Amino acid sequence: MQTHTTTTPFGRRPMSLGQILNQAVAREMPKDAVVQKWQVFQHIREAKDLLGATDRSLAILNALLSFHREGELSAAGDLIVWPSNELLSARANGMPPTTLRRHLAVLVDCGLIIRRDSPNGKRYARKGRGGQIEQAFGFDLSPIVARAEEFEELAATVQTEKKAFRVAKERLTILRRDVVKMVDTGIDENVPANWGRVQQAYQAIIGRLPRTAPRQLLEAVCDEMQELWTEVRDVLESFAKSQNPDANESHSGRHIQNSNTEPTLESEQTVREKNEVGGSAADTHNVRSLPRRDLPLGIVLDACPDLHELAKGGAIRNWRELMATTETARPMLGISPSAWAEALQVLGERDAAITLASIYQRSGQINNAGGYLRSLTQRARDGKFSTWPMVMALLRAKLDEGKLARSAEREMEATNAGEGGGSGAALQVSAALLRSLGKDGGK
Repeated sequence: MQTHTTTTPFGRRPMSLGQILNQAVAREMPKDAVVQKWQVFQHIREAKDLLGATDRSLAILNALLSFHREGELSAAGDLIVWPSNELLSARANGMPPTTLRRHLAVLVDCGLIIRRDSPNGKRYARKGRGGQIEQAFGFDLSPIVARAEEFEELAATVQTEKKAFRVAKERLTILRRDVVKMVDTGIDENVPANWGRVQQAYQAIIGRLPRTAPRQLLEAVCDEMQELWTEVRDVLESFAKSQNPDANESHSGRHIQNSNTEPTLESEQTVREKNEVGGSAADTHNVRSLPRRDLPLGIVLDACPDLHELAKGGAIRNWRELMATTETARPMLGISPSAWAEALQVLGERDAAITLASIYQRSGQINNAGGYLRSLTQRARDGKFSTWPMVMALLRAKLDEGKLARSAEREMEATNAGEGGGSGAALQVSAALLRSLGKDGGK
């Protein structure tokens, strides 16, 4: 008895060229092709986005495969299953009939199954006298066998893409962390660089990232962040090497001091400028002879205690808070934004903040703070200004005030002939700092 294999769906369901192509691929598969059905299903599940399948449609495909009793799908065997919608829905976790029909159509469109509909649309099998199936109407699983290698390649592609995406995310996370921490180090260690520009460049790069970014965009952002990382690293390494040009000398226990590490400052042209710096010519000479080094935050705050009254919460705990407080003090001193911007460009953020804090501390003796800041900025541009002598002069002035207070205390004690006096509010300064401030301070 001759039978005919149906190629078109029952009822109003349309036929497409894609379905004809899928049937042709299934028909041309090798006759000896054999695959492990659950292994192929795993590949299909991994490549579902490339195939256009959905989670619900894969649940139905899993149910259809369960109706095939063998663990293997063979081109020589029977690859048509004919479960009713009721049975199929039960094995698909109780999926509603309308949803079931919709996602069966998705499996057909993806080329994962082929409809072999009967004349009346029912699913059944016709058996011969020996009990063998002569013809079956239902869902043909032959595309799974015919396209098994394709599904494996697609799954490998998806895995490669996932790995590349994960590597790009990890790389971006590490680069972001490195750049942020290196910039913080540069600011905290007073490394000369335009850190404001670096932070703006960092924000511009990160601002390009949407909430969910494709791998290609992540890799492009990583490349830009890598360039910024290289730039920041080179600045920090160059500064570190300049601070320690010969590491071997430090190991020998002998330190060679360059007697001309601090550029010679010009003498102040007027008595008013001398008072603004806060020390005499002899004091300035002693301060100028100090080795060039970064000012610790504690010394700056000791020299400029008046700045605490402007700080948020009345305390300055780090360099960022000092910079923020000087931004508050600038308009109070009458310093224009242009003069401040020029100082930031020439001196750097930290030295500019130290300079403004010193000016604020001596504001009662400075008639034109903006002009004075421009003058110091110009001297810094010419290599004739450093914040160290200015801060040391302020400390020396406080030290002199402490000496006067102690002297007055001793006179009162002598006058009272042994009566108990107060302890006084003298400035406490270490012996090393006293020696560095000059001969009078070292006594």
